[in-house]
Amino acid sequence: MKHEIKTQENFRSGFISIIGRPNVGKSTLLNVIVGEKIAMVSEKPSTTRNRILGIKTLPGAQLIFLDTPGIHKAKDELGKVMVRTAISAIGEADVILMMIEVDEPFGKGDCFIIDSLPKPAILVINKIDTVKKSEILDIIAESQKFEGKFLEVIPISAFKADGIDDLVNTIINYLPDGPKYFPDDMITDQPERFLAAELVREKIFNLTREEVPYKTAVVVEEFQDVPDKNLVRISAVIYVERDSHKGIIIGEGGKMLKQVGSLARVDMERIFGTKVYLELWVKVKERWTERGDLIREFGYGG
Repeated sequence: MKHEIKTQENFRSGFISIIGRPNVGKSTLLNVIVGEKIAMVSEKPSTTRNRILGIKTLPGAQLIFLDTPGIHKAKDELGKVMVRTAISAIGEADVILMMIEVDEPFGKGDCFIIDSLPKPAILVINKIDTVKKSEILDIIAESQKFEGKFLEVIPISAFKADGIDDLVNTIINYLPDGPKYFPDDMITDQPERFLAAELVREKIFNLTREEVPYKTAVVVEEFQDVPDKNLVRISAVIYVERDSHKGIIIGEGGKMLKQVGSLARVDMERIFGTKVYLELWVKVKERWTERGDLIREFGYGG
């Protein structure tokens, strides 16, 4: 979809990549800034698999965020695709947000990412609501050992929406003069089919345990508007790797699948602004996380 690019005086715009280890709060930060859930959130790591674009338009600036999968040591083909997706987003950025969390700052994973930065980044220290102020000051002091790697250090709590205005204003200071790439009311370029699939997958992550959520993919096969009924009909397939995983997601008497569908539908109706009829199926595709053809077919790494 092409958008008319508007230019105006004294206006700043650009792309901001949010990078970091898995589960440091990147998706929560994106959702808080744009004011809507466009990226799935879970306490479990490695939930984000695609590069997700979020847009924040202000009177004097347009910030285009790229939420990325957590950078980690990949164990399967899906993990490798996710890491490549994250790294590619760094090269697209005018500003890089390097995100860490207070309870595990500057671990091996963080240091690997910091050493790989192509240019200085804004260091974002997340989850400050969970520690004392003195601990935050210690982390800020420790960040000075990475000489030349950070433009600024901004402490925040994405969950509590604390420090977000300071972060946004800091980002704007480093954005170049530029056009308005997207309309004022647009918060993402992701199609509704993608958002629907992510909402289903989010509920699976939050309701199931161990390896089940990581071996799950959701593909929306039908997304049909029914305007005269103020309704959207959605049919989606949940793919898993084993029959045992299928049984867990369906649950006894279909209880788990119904819960997944019910919770996902509530979010869909709020985001899409219409009633939603959601139909879910569960199918087995053995070892799909190792197969590049199925990874691409399910929408990852494209």
